[in-house]
Amino acid sequence: MYINSVFFLCFQDHVCELLNTIDACQVFFDITVNFDLTKNYLDLVVTYTNLMMLLSRIEERKAIIGLYNYAHEMTHGSSDREYPRLGQMIVDYENPLKKMMEEFVPHGKSLSDALLSLQMVYPRRNLSADQWRNAQLLSLISAPSTMLNPAQSDTMPCEYLSLDAMEKWIVFGFILCHGVLNSDQAALSLWKLALQSSTCLCLFRDEVFHIHKAAEDLFINIRGYNKRVNDIKECKEQALSHAGLMHRERRKFLRSALKELATVLSDQPGLLGPKALFVFMALSFARDEIIWLLRHADNIQKKSTDDFIDKHIAELIFYMEELRAHVRKYGPVMQRYYVQYLSGFDAVVLNELVQNLSVCPEDESIIMSSFVNTMTSLGVKQVEDGDVFDFRGMRLDWFRLQAYTSVSKASLGIADHRELGKMMNTIIFHTKMVDSLVEMLVETSDLSIFCFYSRAFEKMFQQCLELPSQSRHSISFPLLCTHFMSCTHELCPEERHHIGDRSLSLCNMFLDEMAKQARNLITDICTEQCTLSDQLLPKHCAKTISQAVNKKSKKQTGKKGEPEREKPGVESMRKNRLLVTNLDKLHTALSELCFSINYVPNMVIWEHTFTPREYLTSHLEIRFTKSIVGMTMYNQATQEIAKPSELLTSVRAYMTVLQSIENYVQIDITRVFNNVLLQQTQHLDSHGEPTITSLYTNWYLETLLRQVSNGHIAYFPAMKAFVNLPTENELTFNAEEYSDISEMRSLSELLGPYGMKFLSESLMWHISSQVAELKKLVVDNVEVLTQMRTSFDKPGEMAALFKKLSCGYSVCISTGLVSLTQQIRDTFSHKYNCFVLSCHIPFLVSSVEDFKDHIPRETDMKVAMNVYELSSAAGLPCEIDPALVVALSSQKSGHCNNIHCLAKAINQIAAALFTIHKGSIEDRLKEFLALASSSLLKIGQETDKTTTRNRESVYLLLDMIVQESPFLTMDLLESCFPYVLLRNAYHAVYKQSVPSST
Repeated sequence: MYINSVFFLCFQDHVCELLNTIDACQVFFDITVNFDLTKNYLDLVVTYTNLMMLLSRIEERKAIIGLYNYAHEMTHGSSDREYPRLGQMIVDYENPLKKMMEEFVPHGKSLSDALLSLQMVYPRRNLSADQWRNAQLLSLISAPSTMLNPAQSDTMPCEYLSLDAMEKWIVFGFILCHGVLNSDQAALSLWKLALQSSTCLCLFRDEVFHIHKAAEDLFINIRGYNKRVNDIKECKEQALSHAGLMHRERRKFLRSALKELATVLSDQPGLLGPKALFVFMALSFARDEIIWLLRHADNIQKKSTDDFIDKHIAELIFYMEELRAHVRKYGPVMQRYYVQYLSGFDAVVLNELVQNLSVCPEDESIIMSSFVNTMTSLGVKQVEDGDVFDFRGMRLDWFRLQAYTSVSKASLGIADHRELGKMMNTIIFHTKMVDSLVEMLVETSDLSIFCFYSRAFEKMFQQCLELPSQSRHSISFPLLCTHFMSCTHELCPEERHHIGDRSLSLCNMFLDEMAKQARNLITDICTEQCTLSDQLLPKHCAKTISQAVNKKSKKQTGKKGEPEREKPGVESMRKNRLLVTNLDKLHTALSELCFSINYVPNMVIWEHTFTPREYLTSHLEIRFTKSIVGMTMYNQATQEIAKPSELLTSVRAYMTVLQSIENYVQIDITRVFNNVLLQQTQHLDSHGEPTITSLYTNWYLETLLRQVSNGHIAYFPAMKAFVNLPTENELTFNAEEYSDISEMRSLSELLGPYGMKFLSESLMWHISSQVAELKKLVVDNVEVLTQMRTSFDKPGEMAALFKKLSCGYSVCISTGLVSLTQQIRDTFSHKYNCFVLSCHIPFLVSSVEDFKDHIPRETDMKVAMNVYELSSAAGLPCEIDPALVVALSSQKSGHCNNIHCLAKAINQIAAALFTIHKGSIEDRLKEFLALASSSLLKIGQETDKTTTRNRESVYLLLDMIVQESPFLTMDLLESCFPYVLLRNAYHAVYKQSVPSST
């Protein structure tokens, strides 16, 4: 702080020296003639005043300076040489304005002349909205015949001069040279007009200066200024009561004016050439009104705040950004126009003015001749070739020329040649249209001040999102963040990181909120569409069919007065075009917000690129993932879950809505589907959360398979589904509704090949665990089984050996569990998965099927297993189940009882085991058939009822094993087991089942 104060002291010395030099030279100031000189002079005075006021606002400044000097004495043995003057400055400027009023007495003439030159500019800028409207300000179409004529003015740079800057010049300037207020009515009128327009002015960023209180405190102690004090009080009342309304109406007018201007220019960008002045005037007017609102809304001095809350401010900012985008996009168009303007018109006119000068010193003549030569050398080819233009030297020469010709003793006085000054001001504007468009945009439309009003900035953004009609303009807030870096300065590089980080965080927050809002609207639309799709499910037509049947049979079963159920589609019937449903409102709000998200493909802020559409895409992915899992309605406590077909219907409705988003925003919704749906085919998604694959796998394993194992559910081959069996405790779900053909196809569609593979592998784990139990039983009885294998043709020995086996019941239990699990796996994995894939990739599936069907028998087993693995992945049934082979190789050590499922289990386990142990599957199965038939024929000769119980069912099981096996034939069965026994067994089982069913 001490070093900065020393810099202030040095700055003060230079300013005082410069002001004294200006007074000594009696410099002529007129903003309509020597614009640059006058503007920079007034800026110097206001900047000097602001710095002194800011210095006086630093708390504990005296203590800080004293402590620094004390530390300096301790370190260097003497006080800092600037300390006495600095301390005196701090004391003198305790009340900075009062001190500066005394200091500016000698400079009053120059300052008042410069301020009075504003009397032709400031009142013209400070008009009401009605006056603007009556004058059709900024309108390109009000006079179609003059649309192509260039916008001209004698005071070109004054037309887009900041109103805020002029008010600061007037207020601070007339406070410093207050004597002129009593002697010049024009000065008093200017000052009063400025006091009536605002209640506070900006000192620096968010530091403000309350005009009326400060001016009243200064003038009340000056003798003879009672009238000025009364003027201040009247102006304050006027500002408090009317300024807010006046500025609100201005913003309202500017919204429509800028919209018209942006629309016309987007259709006819060539008008940017002749009407460039209108564009920068519009930007400057809108910028001034926005800054006024921002400053006063944060420093309200009245109870009513309605005039300081503008819910449509986003629209005005949006049209500003649209105009800025037009200027950046069609810059070459403007360059082409003004290059021709400078060379074909401005150079000629300036040359004539120079030639007509009565007196023109050599230096001034050289400078103006260089102007003419520079403009004459310009050509359109330079624009077409992409040459870089730089007229900064020319503008600097004009600034020097203004200084030369504005002193009192100049040979060529600009005060006597006003036309020359006005023409040069116009030429300077034209040069800026060629090489300084970006700088002009910053000068006229920079809104980096929002960086220091973050709370108000965020509040405006929330208000914009809450108002559906304004949400289409919400992109203007992230775009404003691109302005922030323009408020940094090369002399203070350390704050670049702070301001840059703030711009990045605010832009990220705005885009994220916009995407969330769009996501919520899309979710609401999806919910509505899912509800409508749910009404079309087959289960809802039962009541309609029942009513139709009853009506046909003339039965009155319903209660009188019962309201008739609305049929699906009735929501689309409109009696009136004005009738708006909730879905209409949601679509309207979504289209407005998506327009904003889709407005720009990307924006660059502090070397960071933001893509608004990616925010929406990421949020849609997250919400789609959560919605799919949520629509399963899985309840772990009650083991309830949505039927796959109903979930598939809801997911398709959801996807239909998401696909329609491509009509609003240019995003790749297919990428969203691929990312989300592929993750749902895995056990966990990218965030480690459970997917529908894991939920359905858990449900079918923990709920369905458990009830099947407990004997409460049986598989019916004719229905190709599991069906509930009558039990004392009714199940909470109907197994058929989760395992019939349509449900399995829906499940395959949802989980996809990867998900079905995971489900199959989970079932395979159960099978392999039961096979492990069977292997333990085989190991325990290996000697007896070996003897039985060699004695299958000796009935006596077989009977004795069979009695030695102590594991018959355990073998049946384990084999039964294996058969049930394998049947469930077969139901899930093959037929329906293949059906789904055939719908999506029919040519590929047919190629795989053809490849599988034509593999020779003598093919090497490793090659054959690769083919079977490919076929199994496509959902095709194989002679050898590769998944079962893998599961078993990793181990290194319709009847009510579901017996019909054993045939498939025995065949597949045998094929898998014999593949692992390098045996001939066909030979081993023939041997198994011989052993089994011998044992069954032996049972046929028994007379003991316990031994012969369910004998016929076991005969049928042998027949089913042969029918299921691709390696055994019926001829082979008849050779070792008479078919007459099978025929009698079928007859006996049928006769036994008829009484039980009746």
